[in-house]
Amino acid sequence: MSTYQFLSLATKPCAQLGYSFHPAVGSVKPALVVFVNGLGLPQTSLQALPPAAGLPAMLTYDRYGQGQTTDRDPGDISAEDPMHGHDTLTLGVSDLSRLPLILVSNSIGGALVRLYAQEYPGTVAGLLFLDSVLANSDFVSIYPDPEAAGFDPTSLPEGVTVDAIHAARAFMQRVFHPSNGSREGLGRKNLMQLLPHSDGPKLQGPDGRGPWVTVVGHELEAFKVEFEQMGGASPSLIEVYMNPYWHRFNEGLAKLTEQDRSKGPLQAPGAGHFVHRDNPELVFNELHEVLDKVL
Repeated sequence: MSTYQFLSLATKPCAQLGYSFHPAVGSVKPALVVFVNGLGLPQTSLQALPPAAGLPAMLTYDRYGQGQTTDRDPGDISAEDPMHGHDTLTLGVSDLSRLPLILVSNSIGGALVRLYAQEYPGTVAGLLFLDSVLANSDFVSIYPDPEAAGFDPTSLPEGVTVDAIHAARAFMQRVFHPSNGSREGLGRKNLMQLLPHSDGPKLQGPDGRGPWVTVVGHELEAFKVEFEQMGGASPSLIEVYMNPYWHRFNEGLAKLTEQDRSKGPLQAPGAGHFVHRDNPELVFNELHEVLDKVL
């Protein structure tokens, strides 16, 4: 069971962040593994990944307004729309030039770690993406627009109807479109402009080369079930549009570094979007593999 503590950043002393820190276990080289969670599950979802022998220091935390962190980002107080009080580029950094940093991310965390690595080149030695958010998509456009000029309903694949596409696009607009804010105040309106391509810009690690990158995606069948249960779309639409789109995005992430330092994209057996919750053993194994390369 993790013990959560609180700290205040020097740049925002009036608010506290909830975090859990696990010192290195056993005799290992100095490094820090940081887990960056998504909007849907806070740091408590990472309890299935306990410290074990041979692991360096590990840190989990909740962003402002999320999970154990009940304080809001102080900058949101004066925001016109608190649901979009700050964006994904609101970053802070310490001097980590002498400490290998490995970032493990899920969902929106995938965008955050990419932006961090871009803004502070040479600080990130390894990246483990767990079903990263589709940063360069408005989510609605994953499905064709039946109202677009030239749309031909007779060209739709078997099992896909115009009504089903309308329903799927409406759901995406209502739930996942970047215009929707979040309870933690993290806005995504400019995310497509910040990260317009999944395969670039290329990232730089501490040794002048690219970081070690492993990309893990959801299992296609498990995600179909999960997303249909959310009311997102029928299995046929997920199979024809959503899963292939996400896989192409993950293929791009695998190109953020040099080919010999890249692995994936993999499918996590039995896992939907929250890979670390559904298949912690795979995450643990892939993390160990990244650590073996970095250290």
